[in-house]
Amino acid sequence: MTTVAVKPATMAQALTRALRDALAADPSVHVMGEDVGTLGGVFRVTDGLAREFGEDRCTDTPLAEAGILGTAVGMAMYGLRPVVEMQFDAFAYPAFEQLVSHVARMRNRTRGAMPLPLTVRIPYGGGIGGVEHHSDSSEAYYMATPGLHVVTPATVADAYGLLRAAIASDDPVVFLEPKRLYWAKDTWNAEHPTAVEPIGRAVVRRSGRSASLITYGPSVPVCLEAAEAAQAEGWDLEVVDLRSLVPFDDETVCASVRRTGRAVVVHESGGYGGPGGEIAARVTERCFHHLEAPVLRVAGFDIPYPPPMLERHHLPGVDRILDAVARLQWEAEG
Repeated sequence: MTTVAVKPATMAQALTRALRDALAADPSVHVMGEDVGTLGGVFRVTDGLAREFGEDRCTDTPLAEAGILGTAVGMAMYGLRPVVEMQFDAFAYPAFEQLVSHVARMRNRTRGAMPLPLTVRIPYGGGIGGVEHHSDSSEAYYMATPGLHVVTPATVADAYGLLRAAIASDDPVVFLEPKRLYWAKDTWNAEHPTAVEPIGRAVVRRSGRSASLITYGPSVPVCLEAAEAAQAEGWDLEVVDLRSLVPFDDETVCASVRRTGRAVVVHESGGYGGPGGEIAARVTERCFHHLEAPVLRVAGFDIPYPPPMLERHHLPGVDRILDAVARLQWEAEG
């Protein structure tokens, strides 16, 4: 029996492998975006794809995000499966009109006759010392747009499996890639990668009894670190990785909160009007009689993304998460 060595791999490598496998498996898949061809993308996620599959399958585009996504809409309408890369999170805003007016509405507009199998890859979030327009967390905009699926991986394995699931979906998917995790490593069998569950399923990354930390994407490792640190205070924290923001996995999230009786939602996006408000409302509506304290949120501040030297204060960290957990304990006891 041959044993296949499982070696460390980065999230960027898993994403590259997912794109390569999708291109090889389905001739209708096309990758397109600014600098994705010869350069291999700013983060080198598409490195080598143009050489392997040709420039007609991995195509450099002009610096015109609305034009890129508008072109992809036409391609998807004619039976192709375009995978669009928006170079940075805030660079995707010029294409937002296309996304809202056409991508999200086409299936409904045609009464189901014309789905749009289109994936929009967006590197997002902070933690890399990027300047303004390079570190936004824009997930709330996409979550609030009916007709879109919104997913974000936090592990190497999920980066591969969720991207393959997104490209295979007949519905448009906004695929948010945490920039700070591109170079995070984990053991992963790149020779025989396996897909995760279908889009729409959360997963418990760490079991616990004291409170549930509900999070996703770049905040998952931070919450796991906070859970380890919390042991010194006698707190046993559960960490739930949503993976899919739309569709939302109420079943897994609520099962966790019903076990622990307390919940903190953690994300980099701003608090006011952010994803945490919707998540807290859903948990409160479904778990009210199990809650021993109000659902709390730990989020980025309600400001435009700050300069690099200040981002460590802006982003949720271990101390802010533990402060929230301490408040939960006080609320329950008081």
